[in-house]
Amino acid sequence: MSTTQTATADVPADGQTAIEAPQQPGARPAIGTPEAIRPTPLRRNLRFQTLWVGTTASTFGVSVADVAYPLTILAITRSPAMAGLFAAVQAVGMLVAGLPAGLLSDRYDRRTIVIVTEAARAAVTAAVVVALITGWLSLPVLLAAAVLLGIGQAVKGAASMLLLRSVVPSEQLTQALTQDEVRMNGAALAGPAIGGALYGVHALAHALPFVFTAAGFLIALAGAVLMRVMPGGREDSTHTKPAGRPPSEPAAAATGGMLAGIRTLWGQPVLRAATLLIMFVNTIGAGLELVIIVILRHQAVSSPAIGLALGLGAAGGLAGAPLVKILHRLNPGVLLLAVCLVDVLVLALLAVPFGPWWVAGLLFTVMLGVPAIRVLVDILVIRQAPPEQRGRAVAALMTLIGLGIPAGVAGCGLLLQYLPAQAAMLILAGTEAIGLAYCSTRRELWRAKWPAEPTA
Repeated sequence: MSTTQTATADVPADGQTAIEAPQQPGARPAIGTPEAIRPTPLRRNLRFQTLWVGTTASTFGVSVADVAYPLTILAITRSPAMAGLFAAVQAVGMLVAGLPAGLLSDRYDRRTIVIVTEAARAAVTAAVVVALITGWLSLPVLLAAAVLLGIGQAVKGAASMLLLRSVVPSEQLTQALTQDEVRMNGAALAGPAIGGALYGVHALAHALPFVFTAAGFLIALAGAVLMRVMPGGREDSTHTKPAGRPPSEPAAAATGGMLAGIRTLWGQPVLRAATLLIMFVNTIGAGLELVIIVILRHQAVSSPAIGLALGLGAAGGLAGAPLVKILHRLNPGVLLLAVCLVDVLVLALLAVPFGPWWVAGLLFTVMLGVPAIRVLVDILVIRQAPPEQRGRAVAALMTLIGLGIPAGVAGCGLLLQYLPAQAAMLILAGTEAIGLAYCSTRRELWRAKWPAEPTA
């Protein structure tokens, strides 16, 4: 299963006290004020809720499209390999844009980045709708869309992850991330079902999932625009330069350049081992949805039922959100290894052709641990990075764990082209078991401890 998704109190370089700095809605109040004792509840944090609604709409759109694109390509080419190629090309676009996206997020206003990328993704999706309705949709057009959508996902993803951290105080960050898991898993729950239900039997109905997706991008764009006109929304408090640096000096030169995030991750044994394991699991799970779709297709399961099965399986993520605090009583390395072991067992059992309800139950089980893993990654990586490098740390993590995704989706497509879908699923389970066995020998994972929570 794929697992990919900090607020800071900035100290002025001129020596002024924090109480003299203007407060942004949802930011940490100045020390010594009554508000410092009781931060604004998240439900009343207008900027956080606006960001959450916009990002939720965008995520729903992507989840719907993730079902609609494979179904459309299978209808056009009747080739699982071509469906895998689309996902691989999209992943390549994300990887190419990954590190530059982190640099952009550290240097420029993140709301503006979200506005531009969501407008671009809406335009690309609208072009697919027009091509589909007019009969001009072809594999080259879809592959071009895959590249642009992959680039947009990388740029928008890094910016929006850091935007969340700029609108909530650090003591509420885990709570905000847990609420954000509702967005991620709610979209994964409803998106495939909506995508399967909207995908009809003729060209006009085939376009409906993509219209839904474009609307989601436009809602996210509108949310980012609203954040700009809210009180405190004209500046991003997370954009800081190291103390003592002249304002004209580029932030990248002052803080390690584009590769600073890579060095942060690879320079610490625990982060390196955890990143390697997540990279491996993501590679294996990249094409899993395609394999499941083909398995269920071979069992004569309808498109709406396929979407429903995938969506109900994702309900495990919603059920797993309240388990975050409980699971985090385990050492982080033990938690990561345990979730990956369950993943291997689920992959093997998915090869048994017991129909859509069987698939839904297995996916529900494995998704229970995903919210805890996502928060684990945030605590171990993002919160530990220097504030001026967090954009590059996020981008480095997304890039590294995504390196194997193109090979994973393309490999799944080739396996499905030449082998029965059940055999392909067993190969995925066996390959992941080998990687898990290797990572289990890394002592740093077993000995890993939770870092202290940041105080600023």
